[in-house]
Formats: sequence, structure tokens, C-alpha cells
Amino acid sequence: MARRRKSTVQALPAHLHRSDTWNGLRAGDPVEIAGVTGRGLHWVFRAHVRNERNGAESVEVAGGRDGEHHVRSFLPDQVFPVRGRRSAGGPSLAEAPQLPFG
Repeated sequence: MARRRKSTVQALPAHLHRSDTWNGLRAGDPVEIAGVTGRGLHWVFRAHVRNERNGAESVEVAGGRDGEHHVRSFLPDQVFPVRGRRSAGGPSLAEAPQLPFG
């Protein structure tokens, strides 16, 4: 059996700002992703990343099919609350943030 090498974690460059909360989400909250199709896909929010140099934003999520743990980044307009009405034209979290943290 092949062994995996431990990867070295590098600090983010100063122009990238990563936050584990965004528009009412906290790390681990379930989300839906527009444009990603497939049976049994489940995603959870990990972080919101903003590039201060060019203003670009992305939302980092983890998940995939049951038992998988893929980390992917999506545009904020693709991220919806699980209870959202994405198929009925409900707004994304970028367009309609959830209630503030309590």
C-alpha cells in the first residue's frame, strides 16, 4: 500500500483574506451548488476568500458523494442555502445573505 506524504501547509499570501463565516454561514453549514449535478452530492461551507488585489471572491466548500471529501471553490452566485428554492428562482447567498449570527 502506498503511503501519502504529509503536505506542508503554507500561509496565505497577504492579499488573500479567508473567513470561515460569510453571509450567515459558518464553517460546516450545508449548502447547495448551482451548476453541479449528480446524485447524492452533499456540500458544506468551508470559507469565503477575497483577493484584495483584483476584488475576486470565491466560496470554498467540501464534500461530494457520500464518503468523499473533495474541496472545491465556486463563485458566490453559485452558492445557495439548502432550504433555498434554487429551482424556483430563489436568490443565492451572495444576493440575499441569511440572518446575522445570534
